[in-house]
Amino acid sequence: MASCSKDPVAATEEEPTETAASQKREERLRKFRELHFKRNEARKLNHQEVVEEDKRLKLPSNWEAKKSRLEWELAEDEKKKECAARGEDYHRVKLLEITADEAERWERKKKKKNPDTGFAGYAEAQFRQYQRLTKQIRPDLQSYEKQREESGEDFYPTSNSLSYGSHVPTKDGIDRMVEDVEKHRRRAYNDDADIDYINERNAKFNKKAERFYGKYTAEIKQNLERGTAV
Repeated sequence: MASCSKDPVAATEEEPTETAASQKREERLRKFRELHFKRNEARKLNHQEVVEEDKRLKLPSNWEAKKSRLEWELAEDEKKKECAARGEDYHRVKLLEITADEAERWERKKKKKNPDTGFAGYAEAQFRQYQRLTKQIRPDLQSYEKQREESGEDFYPTSNSLSYGSHVPTKDGIDRMVEDVEKHRRRAYNDDADIDYINERNAKFNKKAERFYGKYTAEIKQNLERGTAV
């Protein structure tokens, strides 16, 4: 009987084919593992983003503004401590760091927020004065809490409360009120004084100019009044 032996040439051709198929299978498995890993990573990232988004939605609407404000205040406190350690005036150092563009931008913002429209009427002037005064109020929270504890239920009076009008202001409060009234009361015009203004606003401007530059222009003013100016 003739022996049935495998052809050496055919065996040699089959080995590269099996090797190529094995390499392709390994390549597909490697890509599958990479895709599986990427899918798991994407799932984790999506879960983290969902959690973070849920946290952000639960925060107050103005949280970002508050956060920025708190970070700015912390930075300002650190600068104040550094200036105090070096024996420097913090406000002076801060002014030296402000550029001309920043100062101009701040001034435009200030004018836009509270534009000086001049004297248009006593009602508008009183309203603007009211706004300026309310911005200067600094409440005394300790006195407030003390008064609330002492008053009890009468601190929030109702139509049946009998404590109305029984509050006695402190001496410091009265002194502050008197000082503020003296500071902002309307000054009477001096009929004998020279009239060098065209309206109330111009009169205030002239007084400020005289206060700051009067000593430098006194001689020029005298020469103009005598008619001896060159």
